[in-house]
Amino acid sequence: MFKIDFYQFSNMFTFWIFILCLTFIVWTPVEGQSEVIGSTQPIIASPGDDVILPCHLDPEFNVKGLTVEWSKLKPDPSDRLSRVAYVHLYRHRQEDLDMKIPAYLNRTELFTDELERGNISLKIMNVTLADEGRYRCLVPKLKSRVKSAIVRLVVVESKSDETWTTETPHHQTPDPTDETDVKGGRHSRSALISTVVVFCVLLIFGGLVGGYLFKQRRQKPNHVKNDNALLKPV
Repeated sequence: MFKIDFYQFSNMFTFWIFILCLTFIVWTPVEGQSEVIGSTQPIIASPGDDVILPCHLDPEFNVKGLTVEWSKLKPDPSDRLSRVAYVHLYRHRQEDLDMKIPAYLNRTELFTDELERGNISLKIMNVTLADEGRYRCLVPKLKSRVKSAIVRLVVVESKSDETWTTETPHHQTPDPTDETDVKGGRHSRSALISTVVVFCVLLIFGGLVGGYLFKQRRQKPNHVKNDNALLKPV
């Protein structure tokens, strides 16, 4: 029958626990690293309205010198041949109109005075039914694992549409600086990381102590035998 050396097993167990914890910590967004945050709720508007698609960086980060892209996602994600359709493209500290969808000309704007505080929300004026869809806010050169967010815009014929009154609140345009959910999620993530780190440290410590005690226990009989051999008369 295969015999397991507990000391070797303890060392291997400690090693793999260390690798697992290190992997978890490395792949978890660093605390204090700015992330792009969008609205988790759909934004509801009616034709002719001016609407804001909320998006911001948390913690606040100055993006005035970075590129900010607002694009409308394709209805068919499998169609990878079509080019990116920009609703609003900000780079070199100004709007770039060359790649903008013609239907959005003179109808979109960023809050340029608030870019220094990380507010990259997009305002769409005179909303039409064709504007409905999912929009992606992206800061491509942001040094973060979360560089983009998706915001959904729903355009209804009338704000009193009974279909939406039973499913979704009316005409939602959340404050881009509302960080209630963001902070809650960030605190929960921090608590999870702390718990995992403490748990891993305890496992590693337990493995090392267990291995050390087992090794000492194995060596003790040998010391006793050697001592008896020395005391034995010649």
